[in-house]
Amino acid sequence: MNQFIQEFLHVTESAALATYPWIGTGNKIEADQAATDSMRTQLNKIHMDGEIVIGEGEIDEAPMLFIGEKVGTGHGKGIDLAVDPIDGTTSTSKGKNNAIAVIAIAKKGTLLHAPDMYMEKIVTGPEAAGKINIDFPLEKNLRIIAEAKGKKLEELKIITQDRERHNHWVEEARALGVRTELFEEGDIIPAISTCIHRQGNADLFIGIGGAPEGVLAAVGVKSLGGEMQARLLPNTDEQWNRCVSMGLARPNEALSHHGLVNTDECAFIATSITSNMLSQGIENNQDVFITHSIVLNGLDKCFRHIATEHPKVTV
Repeated sequence: MNQFIQEFLHVTESAALATYPWIGTGNKIEADQAATDSMRTQLNKIHMDGEIVIGEGEIDEAPMLFIGEKVGTGHGKGIDLAVDPIDGTTSTSKGKNNAIAVIAIAKKGTLLHAPDMYMEKIVTGPEAAGKINIDFPLEKNLRIIAEAKGKKLEELKIITQDRERHNHWVEEARALGVRTELFEEGDIIPAISTCIHRQGNADLFIGIGGAPEGVLAAVGVKSLGGEMQARLLPNTDEQWNRCVSMGLARPNEALSHHGLVNTDECAFIATSITSNMLSQGIENNQDVFITHSIVLNGLDKCFRHIATEHPKVTV
Protein backbone atom coordinates (compact mmCIF):
# COMPACT_ATOMS: atom_id res chain seq x y z
CA MET A 1 0.00 0.00 0.00
CA ASN A 2 2.96 2.32 0.48
CA GLN A 3 3.14 3.23 -3.19
CA PHE A 4 -0.46 4.50 -3.07
CA ILE A 5 -0.42 6.53 0.13
CA GLN A 6 0.65 9.81 -1.46
CA GLU A 7 -2.06 9.49 -4.10
CA PHE A 8 -4.77 8.76 -1.55
CA LEU A 9 -3.55 11.65 0.59
CA HIS A 10 -4.15 13.89 -2.42
CA VAL A 11 -7.68 12.44 -2.65
CA THR A 12 -8.61 13.31 0.95
CA GLU A 13 -6.92 16.72 0.77
CA SER A 14 -8.86 17.56 -2.40
CA ALA A 15 -12.16 16.41 -0.88
CA ALA A 16 -11.57 18.47 2.25
CA LEU A 17 -10.69 21.58 0.26
CA ALA A 18 -13.78 21.12 -1.94
CA THR A 19 -15.84 21.16 1.24
CA TYR A 20 -14.24 24.30 2.68
CA PRO A 21 -16.65 26.83 1.06
CA TRP A 22 -19.57 25.08 2.76
CA ILE A 23 -18.25 25.16 6.34
CA GLY A 24 -20.74 26.95 8.56
CA THR A 25 -23.26 27.61 5.77
CA GLY A 26 -25.92 25.20 7.00
CA ASN A 27 -25.83 23.37 3.64
CA LYS A 28 -24.74 19.85 4.54
CA ILE A 29 -26.15 18.32 1.33
CA GLU A 30 -24.11 20.68 -0.85
CA ALA A 31 -21.02 20.08 1.30
CA ASP A 32 -21.36 16.30 0.97
CA GLN A 33 -21.93 16.65 -2.78
CA ALA A 34 -18.78 18.71 -3.22
CA ALA A 35 -16.66 16.26 -1.23
CA THR A 36 -18.11 13.22 -3.00
CA ASP A 37 -17.60 14.66 -6.49
CA SER A 38 -14.01 15.58 -5.68
CA MET A 39 -13.23 12.20 -4.13
CA ARG A 40 -14.69 10.24 -7.05
CA THR A 41 -12.81 12.34 -9.62
CA GLN A 42 -9.47 11.94 -7.86
CA LEU A 43 -9.93 8.21 -7.13
CA ASN A 44 -10.57 7.52 -10.79
CA LYS A 45 -7.18 8.99 -11.68
CA ILE A 46 -5.28 6.37 -9.65
CA HIS A 47 -3.78 3.40 -11.50
CA MET A 48 -5.58 0.65 -9.58
CA ASP A 49 -8.42 -1.83 -9.76
CA GLY A 50 -10.34 -0.39 -6.81
CA GLU A 51 -13.72 -1.23 -5.31
CA ILE A 52 -15.75 0.50 -2.61
CA VAL A 53 -16.56 -2.43 -0.30
CA ILE A 54 -18.28 -0.35 2.36
CA GLY A 55 -19.52 3.23 2.26
CA GLU A 56 -22.57 5.38 2.79
CA GLY A 57 -24.31 4.94 -0.56
CA GLU A 58 -26.02 2.07 -2.33
CA ILE A 59 -25.92 1.65 -6.10
CA ASP A 60 -29.28 3.43 -6.57
CA GLU A 61 -28.23 6.38 -4.42
CA ALA A 62 -25.74 8.07 -6.76
CA PRO A 63 -24.00 10.52 -6.65
CA MET A 64 -22.85 8.89 -3.40
CA LEU A 65 -19.75 6.71 -3.62
CA PHE A 66 -21.77 3.53 -3.49
CA ILE A 67 -20.98 0.07 -2.19
CA GLY A 68 -19.65 -2.02 -5.05
CA GLU A 69 -18.59 0.98 -7.14
CA LYS A 70 -15.43 0.43 -9.15
CA VAL A 71 -12.89 3.24 -8.92
CA GLY A 72 -9.50 3.84 -10.44
CA THR A 73 -8.35 3.21 -13.97
CA GLY A 74 -9.32 -0.47 -13.74
CA HIS A 75 -5.73 -1.56 -14.19
CA GLY A 76 -3.04 -2.38 -11.67
CA LYS A 77 -3.29 -3.64 -8.10
CA GLY A 78 -6.63 -4.79 -6.70
CA ILE A 79 -7.63 -2.64 -3.73
CA ASP A 80 -10.54 -2.64 -1.27
CA LEU A 81 -11.66 0.81 -0.15
CA ALA A 82 -13.80 2.11 2.68
CA VAL A 83 -14.69 5.77 2.18
CA ASP A 84 -16.47 8.68 3.76
CA PRO A 85 -16.15 11.96 1.82
CA ILE A 86 -17.27 13.74 5.00
CA ASP A 87 -17.46 12.07 8.37
CA GLY A 88 -19.31 14.87 10.13
CA THR A 89 -21.59 16.55 7.59
CA THR A 90 -23.59 18.28 10.32
CA SER A 91 -20.38 19.49 11.97
CA THR A 92 -19.29 20.89 8.62
CA SER A 93 -22.56 22.67 7.95
CA LYS A 94 -22.61 24.14 11.47
CA GLY A 95 -18.94 25.08 11.49
CA LYS A 96 -18.25 22.76 14.43
CA ASN A 97 -15.33 20.44 15.13
CA ASN A 98 -14.84 16.80 14.12
CA ALA A 99 -15.34 16.80 10.35
CA ILE A 100 -12.89 14.84 8.19
CA ALA A 101 -12.53 13.48 4.65
CA VAL A 102 -11.33 9.90 5.05
CA ILE A 103 -10.31 6.76 3.17
CA ALA A 104 -9.06 3.34 4.27
CA ILE A 105 -7.39 0.99 1.81
CA ALA A 106 -6.29 -2.63 1.92
CA LYS A 107 -5.37 -5.37 -0.50
CA LYS A 108 -8.30 -6.88 -2.34
CA GLY A 109 -10.58 -9.17 -0.35
CA THR A 110 -9.44 -8.10 3.11
CA LEU A 111 -11.97 -5.46 4.27
CA LEU A 112 -15.45 -6.27 5.59
CA HIS A 113 -17.97 -6.06 2.77
CA ALA A 114 -21.25 -4.98 4.34
CA PRO A 115 -24.20 -2.61 3.91
CA ASP A 116 -24.50 0.81 5.50
CA MET A 117 -26.29 0.15 8.80
CA TYR A 118 -25.74 0.52 12.51
CA MET A 119 -22.81 -1.28 14.12
CA GLU A 120 -21.86 -1.76 17.76
CA LYS A 121 -18.17 -1.03 18.33
CA ILE A 122 -15.57 -1.36 21.06
CA VAL A 123 -11.97 -0.13 20.76
CA THR A 124 -8.92 0.00 23.00
CA GLY A 125 -5.21 0.63 22.58
CA PRO A 126 -2.29 -1.78 22.20
CA GLU A 127 -1.89 -2.56 25.91
CA ALA A 128 -5.19 -4.47 26.12
CA ALA A 129 -5.28 -5.75 22.53
CA GLY A 130 -6.25 -9.41 22.44
CA LYS A 131 -7.82 -9.22 25.90
CA ILE A 132 -11.12 -7.33 25.57
CA ASN A 133 -14.29 -8.93 24.24
CA ILE A 134 -17.38 -7.21 22.86
CA ASP A 135 -19.52 -9.90 24.51
CA PHE A 136 -18.14 -9.13 27.98
CA PRO A 137 -20.01 -6.72 30.27
CA LEU A 138 -18.57 -3.20 30.27
CA GLU A 139 -17.23 -3.59 33.80
CA LYS A 140 -15.24 -6.70 32.89
CA ASN A 141 -13.66 -4.99 29.88
CA LEU A 142 -12.80 -1.96 31.99
CA ARG A 143 -11.13 -4.14 34.63
CA ILE A 144 -9.15 -5.93 31.89
CA ILE A 145 -7.96 -2.60 30.49
CA ALA A 146 -7.10 -1.28 33.94
CA GLU A 147 -4.97 -4.34 34.67
CA ALA A 148 -3.28 -4.18 31.25
CA LYS A 149 -2.41 -0.52 31.73
CA GLY A 150 -1.50 -0.72 35.40
CA LYS A 151 -4.26 1.73 36.35
CA LYS A 152 -7.06 1.88 38.85
CA LEU A 153 -10.62 1.98 37.55
CA GLU A 154 -10.86 5.56 38.74
CA GLU A 155 -7.96 6.47 36.45
CA LEU A 156 -9.67 5.18 33.30
CA LYS A 157 -11.76 7.17 30.85
CA ILE A 158 -14.22 6.01 28.19
CA ILE A 159 -15.30 8.01 25.18
CA THR A 160 -18.68 7.66 23.48
CA GLN A 161 -21.08 9.66 21.35
CA ASP A 162 -23.60 11.78 23.23
CA ARG A 163 -26.67 9.75 22.32
CA GLU A 164 -29.52 8.34 24.39
CA ARG A 165 -28.71 4.82 23.19
CA HIS A 166 -25.39 5.07 25.05
CA ASN A 167 -26.74 6.33 28.38
CA HIS A 168 -26.60 2.91 30.06
CA TRP A 169 -22.86 2.64 29.35
CA VAL A 170 -22.23 6.15 30.61
CA GLU A 171 -24.17 5.51 33.81
CA GLU A 172 -22.43 2.18 34.44
CA ALA A 173 -18.97 3.67 33.88
CA ARG A 174 -19.64 6.60 36.19
CA ALA A 175 -20.99 4.28 38.87
CA LEU A 176 -17.62 2.48 38.77
CA GLY A 177 -15.77 5.79 39.11
CA VAL A 178 -14.66 5.77 35.46
CA ARG A 179 -14.68 9.16 33.76
CA THR A 180 -16.60 9.68 30.53
CA GLU A 181 -16.03 11.95 27.55
CA LEU A 182 -18.95 12.64 25.23
CA PHE A 183 -18.69 13.89 21.65
CA GLU A 184 -21.40 15.09 19.28
CA GLU A 185 -20.57 13.70 15.84
CA GLY A 186 -17.93 11.77 13.95
CA ASP A 187 -16.79 8.61 15.75
CA ILE A 188 -13.74 7.63 13.67
CA ILE A 189 -11.20 9.93 15.28
CA PRO A 190 -12.45 9.31 18.86
CA ALA A 191 -12.11 5.55 18.27
CA ILE A 192 -8.57 5.88 16.93
CA SER A 193 -7.58 8.26 19.74
CA THR A 194 -7.67 5.38 22.24
CA CYS A 195 -4.55 3.99 20.51
CA ILE A 196 -2.49 7.18 20.78
CA HIS A 197 -0.54 7.99 23.93
CA ARG A 198 -1.51 11.58 24.62
CA GLN A 199 -2.49 13.16 27.89
CA GLY A 200 -6.25 12.98 28.35
CA ASN A 201 -7.02 10.41 25.64
CA ALA A 202 -9.60 7.79 26.54
CA ASP A 203 -8.77 4.17 27.35
CA LEU A 204 -11.89 2.71 25.77
CA PHE A 205 -14.21 3.71 22.94
CA ILE A 206 -17.67 2.18 22.96
CA GLY A 207 -20.75 3.01 20.93
CA ILE A 208 -23.27 2.29 18.21
CA GLY A 209 -22.72 4.12 14.94
CA GLY A 210 -22.37 3.60 11.20
CA ALA A 211 -20.78 0.45 9.81
CA PRO A 212 -18.70 2.33 7.19
CA GLU A 213 -17.18 4.47 9.94
CA GLY A 214 -16.54 1.27 11.87
CA VAL A 215 -14.46 -0.28 9.10
CA LEU A 216 -12.61 2.99 8.54
CA ALA A 217 -11.77 3.13 12.25
CA ALA A 218 -10.80 -0.56 12.26
CA VAL A 219 -8.06 0.10 9.69
CA GLY A 220 -6.77 3.06 11.69
CA VAL A 221 -6.80 1.08 14.93
CA LYS A 222 -5.02 -1.89 13.33
CA SER A 223 -2.41 0.51 11.96
CA LEU A 224 -1.62 1.59 15.53
CA GLY A 225 -1.60 -1.86 17.11
CA GLY A 226 -4.88 -1.47 19.00
CA GLU A 227 -7.95 -3.68 18.91
CA MET A 228 -11.47 -3.15 17.64
CA GLN A 229 -14.38 -5.55 17.76
CA ALA A 230 -17.84 -4.96 16.34
CA ARG A 231 -21.29 -6.34 15.62
CA LEU A 232 -23.60 -5.37 12.77
CA LEU A 233 -27.13 -4.50 13.93
CA PRO A 234 -29.56 -5.23 11.09
CA ASN A 235 -33.05 -4.21 12.24
CA THR A 236 -35.14 -5.16 9.20
CA ASP A 237 -35.48 -8.25 7.05
CA GLU A 238 -34.16 -6.21 4.13
CA GLN A 239 -30.97 -5.33 6.01
CA TRP A 240 -30.53 -8.93 7.16
CA ASN A 241 -30.95 -10.29 3.64
CA ARG A 242 -28.60 -7.65 2.26
CA CYS A 243 -25.91 -8.84 4.69
CA VAL A 244 -26.45 -12.45 3.65
CA SER A 245 -26.21 -11.50 -0.02
CA MET A 246 -22.82 -9.95 0.72
CA GLY A 247 -21.52 -13.18 2.21
CA LEU A 248 -22.30 -12.66 5.91
CA ALA A 249 -24.07 -15.89 6.85
CA ARG A 250 -24.69 -14.76 10.45
CA PRO A 251 -25.08 -10.98 10.15
CA ASN A 252 -25.36 -10.24 13.88
CA GLU A 253 -22.43 -12.31 15.13
CA ALA A 254 -19.51 -10.61 16.85
CA LEU A 255 -16.78 -9.52 14.45
CA SER A 256 -13.18 -9.78 15.54
CA HIS A 257 -10.66 -7.22 14.35
CA HIS A 258 -9.56 -9.82 11.80
CA GLY A 259 -13.17 -9.98 10.58
CA LEU A 260 -13.16 -6.22 9.95
CA VAL A 261 -9.74 -6.02 8.29
CA ASN A 262 -7.71 -9.21 7.93
CA THR A 263 -4.37 -7.83 6.80
CA ASP A 264 -1.62 -5.54 8.00
CA GLU A 265 -1.19 -4.40 4.40
CA CYS A 266 -3.56 -1.50 4.89
CA ALA A 267 -3.56 2.27 5.36
CA PHE A 268 -5.79 4.98 6.82
CA ILE A 269 -5.73 8.55 5.48
CA ALA A 270 -7.86 11.39 6.85
CA THR A 271 -7.72 15.13 6.16
CA SER A 272 -9.35 17.39 8.73
CA ILE A 273 -12.03 19.75 7.44
CA THR A 274 -12.58 21.21 10.89
CA SER A 275 -10.40 20.58 13.94
CA ASN A 276 -10.57 17.44 16.06
CA MET A 277 -8.73 15.97 19.02
CA LEU A 278 -5.86 14.76 16.83
CA SER A 279 -5.55 17.28 14.02
CA GLN A 280 -6.22 20.90 13.05
CA GLY A 281 -8.81 21.93 10.48
CA ILE A 282 -8.17 23.73 7.18
CA GLU A 283 -6.29 27.00 7.60
CA ASN A 284 -7.09 29.83 5.19
CA ASN A 285 -4.01 32.02 4.89
CA GLN A 286 -3.49 34.89 2.49
CA ASP A 287 -1.97 32.93 -0.39
CA VAL A 288 -2.42 29.32 0.64
CA PHE A 289 -4.78 26.85 2.25
CA ILE A 290 -3.03 24.58 4.76
CA THR A 291 -4.47 21.10 5.28
CA HIS A 292 -3.64 18.80 8.17
CA SER A 293 -3.87 15.05 7.63
CA ILE A 294 -3.37 11.84 9.58
CA VAL A 295 -1.66 8.98 7.75
CA LEU A 296 -1.46 5.53 9.34
CA ASN A 297 0.22 2.50 7.79
CA GLY A 298 -0.54 -1.00 9.01
CA LEU A 299 2.97 -2.24 8.24
CA ASP A 300 4.94 0.18 10.42
CA LYS A 301 2.38 1.18 13.11
CA CYS A 302 3.48 4.84 13.00
CA PHE A 303 1.29 7.91 13.53
CA ARG A 304 2.05 10.52 10.89
CA HIS A 305 0.72 14.04 10.80
CA ILE A 306 1.17 15.79 7.45
CA ALA A 307 0.66 19.51 6.85
CA THR A 308 0.40 20.60 3.21
CA GLU A 309 0.32 24.10 1.74
CA HIS A 310 -1.95 24.43 -1.29
CA PRO A 311 -1.50 27.58 -3.40
CA LYS A 312 -4.94 29.06 -3.90
CA VAL A 313 -4.46 29.39 -7.65
CA THR A 314 -4.35 25.57 -7.92
CA VAL A 315 -7.28 24.78 -5.60
